[in-house]
Amino acid sequence: MDQGFNDLPPLNALRIFETVSRHLNFRLAADELGVTQGAVAQQIRGLEASLGLKLFERHPRTLRLTEAGRGYAVSVRQALLLINEATQMLRPAPQRVTLSVTPTFAARWILPRLPAFTAAHPDIDLRIMASERLAQFYQDGVDLAVRYGEPPFGAGLNATLLFRYELMAVASPALLARLGDPQQAGERFPYTLLHDGHNLWPPFLAHVFPQGAPATPANLRFNQTALAIDAALGEQGIALTTPRFVQNELASGRLAPAFATRLLVEAGWYLVSPRRPRQHAPLDAVRQWLLSEADV
Repeated sequence: MDQGFNDLPPLNALRIFETVSRHLNFRLAADELGVTQGAVAQQIRGLEASLGLKLFERHPRTLRLTEAGRGYAVSVRQALLLINEATQMLRPAPQRVTLSVTPTFAARWILPRLPAFTAAHPDIDLRIMASERLAQFYQDGVDLAVRYGEPPFGAGLNATLLFRYELMAVASPALLARLGDPQQAGERFPYTLLHDGHNLWPPFLAHVFPQGAPATPANLRFNQTALAIDAALGEQGIALTTPRFVQNELASGRLAPAFATRLLVEAGWYLVSPRRPRQHAPLDAVRQWLLSEADV
């Protein structure tokens, strides 16, 4: 007759024992479990009492598993792993999508929109990887990427335009008030130009000053547009960016257009993905969200 598991110690005591057996320290085990050191010690004493043997040798600064404790720790760890695996199999796999974007796109465009996405799609585990390097989709486990440039981005990749780069110059209103209208600067241009990795100041200046740009101004160079924008917010000069990256700052008055004109360049931000995606439903949801947000 099946007598069930009447001789089993409490599962919580076994979990605590397994944790202590790894750390050989009550305090470290308590920290991992989020309980007090006294609670851990009490559970271990209760487990030893129920088993009728010692699992640990107590020393002033550490613990040591007894011979019985070592064997029991191996068996308990294996049993807990089996329980964990069985539990995970019962739960639906998360609808995970990994999106690779540049650091500036992540900070300036994705992050402000994430709360709305997670509220609308709580079942999708969206993971953001910020990198300047175009993802190796299958090797890196990436499903979608957003990259600046012009297609093609590589063999076997689809590219869908999110938005073109409409170039505008922005600066702090306080700096503009102090140094005057840059369009009317004359031969001596008093502003520092804040560069990023796109090197678009030469065509922009040629567009703004068709009769010839003023004398070469001071320059600060950054590898990311987000850093140039931060420098502009700090009244360090004029940065080039797209209005989409500084919507909040323009609306709040923290930044203002330095020139009235803008320049539309050929390159843009593209949604890039393998022609054979890993999965469909969550991937399509993320893709449609990105396209709809870019269309606003």
